[in-house]
Amino acid sequence: MSDLSGKIAIITGAASGIGLAGVEVFVAAGAKVIAGDVQDEKGKALETRFGSDKVRFTHCDVTDMGQLEALMQSAVDAFGGLDILWNNAGHGGTPTGVEDLDLEGYDTTMNLLLKQVFAGTKFAVPHMKARGAGSVINTSSISAVCAGYAPITYSVAKKGVAHFSKLAAGELAKYKIRVNSILPGFIATSIFGASLGLSREQADQMAEMVAQNGGKMQPIGRVGRGNDIAEMAAFLASDAAGFITGGEFLVDGGMTVGPVHSWNEEAAGPLLEALGLTPEQAEQMRLAQASGSQS
Repeated sequence: MSDLSGKIAIITGAASGIGLAGVEVFVAAGAKVIAGDVQDEKGKALETRFGSDKVRFTHCDVTDMGQLEALMQSAVDAFGGLDILWNNAGHGGTPTGVEDLDLEGYDTTMNLLLKQVFAGTKFAVPHMKARGAGSVINTSSISAVCAGYAPITYSVAKKGVAHFSKLAAGELAKYKIRVNSILPGFIATSIFGASLGLSREQADQMAEMVAQNGGKMQPIGRVGRGNDIAEMAAFLASDAAGFITGGEFLVDGGMTVGPVHSWNEEAAGPLLEALGLTPEQAEQMRLAQASGSQS
């Protein structure tokens, strides 16, 4: 486990999913955490669960610049400073493609997934400079590097998050502020159900369905959990990662190593697909050819 003793952190989107796992992991690692979210009931339950000496919940809509700036100040007011910012809040974005692009949905998606990362980092910098160093972690996605995993607007925004992190790392290095992005793969959270327009309760239930059924999609054989991403975030936030900045870290169970046939020997490769053959049929042909050659 990473050591975050004495560190003060802000995590956005902290009341559920990856953000909730982040609160759990960061507190266990010794950090004090400001949990920002719009889910007031779940957020307040975090304070009760961990105690206000370790976790403070602050209602924050990250697309509201006033609330976002106040969130950064709340870390100073509650715990005396700010060492770590994890810009994690998000949703699935508008589902429309290029031809039928929902322009209002585009703006909403970009404001939530990209603009708030710019702004959150901007608002955090003065507080981190006052501490002499800091770590900013931004949640991107494998959709930033591969097509087919998310709608186009979401994917472009997440590409922006990853590239912003690299550029900001260069600008802020002089203050000893490190900036990195995490690119999660298929993680069992409520984002999938929420993207389908389900209620929060239904979306939470769907997350468990994803966990049970999605393992076959990736080499490691299981769906990711919020804890998988939170552990990477805790490492990047820790002094153990002091020489790491501007990085893009895939945490995806191998999902982006290649197409299914590159890791599943039972799946047909592109040549077999072009020939209309299954791996079993190809093996039968090989055996028949070998038998004929020996006779």
